[in-house]
This record gives sequence, structure tokens and C-alpha cells, in this order.
Amino acid sequence: MTRVDFYLTGETSNTDKDLAVCKLTHKAFHLGHEVYILTASPEESAQLDRLLWTFSAGSFIPHAVDTGQAEKKYPVLIGEHEPPESWQDVLISLAATVPECFSRFSRVVDVVGSTPERKQQARERYRFYRKRGYPLHTHDL
Repeated sequence: MTRVDFYLTGETSNTDKDLAVCKLTHKAFHLGHEVYILTASPEESAQLDRLLWTFSAGSFIPHAVDTGQAEKKYPVLIGEHEPPESWQDVLISLAATVPECFSRFSRVVDVVGSTPERKQQARERYRFYRKRGYPLHTHDL
């Protein structure tokens, strides 16, 4: 069964949220996981793509933006649409709603922002998962 982890960022800006995503991706990558980062827009995908190259001196995370070619040559893929079928390890979700594909992943990392709107959306996603019996964990960043 898919494990769902909510990470509360306490962000003061989108950059803070994006840095939290980079740190979570870095950790998952170094633990040997394949990661799909589901964003809300092409602009957010491009921002995370740039930031993954520069967020930490000396760190290297091989990654690409999903162009629909579904290649597995990168351990981290970023995109704003449903991940390719072959991706099933870790899903980092920045989506406002529960992704339709979530249940095929071993783990879902749901990054929660600090605005009232984002908190309310996260509460709705949390209720969705809880009602269906998924194991839930919450972490403060």
C-alpha cells in the first residue's frame, strides 16, 4: 500500500517551497529511489529544473523535465502531467488535488505550503487518503 507523507514547509515564498522539494529529492535520490516531481505548471517545472542544478554546492542530481518520451535514463523526472506508467517509486506532488496516479507509487510525498489556500487543499487531500486507509505521516520542515 502507498505510504503518504505530508511535509509542512512553513514557506514564506515559492523559493522556500522549491528548496524543500530539492532537499527531499536529494535525500530520495541518494537513498536510491526514482523520483517523479509532479508540478502545477510548466513554469514550476522549469523553476525546479534550474534549482536542482544549483540549490546546493557540490550536489548533483541527474534529472530531466518530462517531455512525454518516458525515458528511464534519469532517476528524477519533473513534469506537470501524469507520470509515465513505468514510474512507480516516489511521487513528490505539488498538485492542489490528489493525483489520479498516486496509488501506483510506493510513496507519495505531498509538499504543503503555508498559505491558507494551500493548507485547506492539503487538508482535503489528507482526508481523502485517510478515508481510504492509506498510512499517513506528517513532518515539519
